[in-house]
Amino acid sequence: MATRQKAPIGRPRGFDADEALEQAMRVFWEQGYEGASLTDLTSAMGITRTSMYAAFGNKEDLFRKALERYTEGPASYGARAVREPTARQVAIAFLTGSVQATTRPGCPTGCLGVQGALAVGDPGRSARDALVVWRDEYTSLLRDRFQQAVDEGDLPGDADPGVLARYLMTVANGIAVQAAGGATRDDLQLVADMALRSWPPA
Repeated sequence: MATRQKAPIGRPRGFDADEALEQAMRVFWEQGYEGASLTDLTSAMGITRTSMYAAFGNKEDLFRKALERYTEGPASYGARAVREPTARQVAIAFLTGSVQATTRPGCPTGCLGVQGALAVGDPGRSARDALVVWRDEYTSLLRDRFQQAVDEGDLPGDADPGVLARYLMTVANGIAVQAAGGATRDDLQLVADMALRSWPPA
């Protein structure tokens, strides 16, 4: 006699893990790691704490999964930017993408990767460290792309790929902070345009 498989305990009917993770990402994006309580998270996700632990692990695990989703979604402009044919186009795409992602209608302002865990106590150190690694990975991605541009003659031989990558990341991080403070997309695009005026010529 066949037995009917039971659903995991605590998981409501119609539970959509993808949508739940999307909502968790938005809560972390808006409130930061420490500001996002388990009640905030589970309410937004529409599930119980038992379901959250069963599907995503603890809060730290959930944050890492939310950051992955953010990387593949709102922050995916970074990976796209480095595929542009010239270093200048990479820089334009990266800063323009930053402006658009941090001022997207219907989404929290700012950047989860920048503001998610800048100042935290002991419980949030793991999240802070995860974001340090996340930002460093983007810097490395840009640095490697600009090294390629130097090797190919697209950037001057005396250009420093590491400094250029750090410059773009610093401007993008500032854009995120300004966006979270209420700066408009148009104003921030003007900032991005100004930053690009000092870009080294090919």
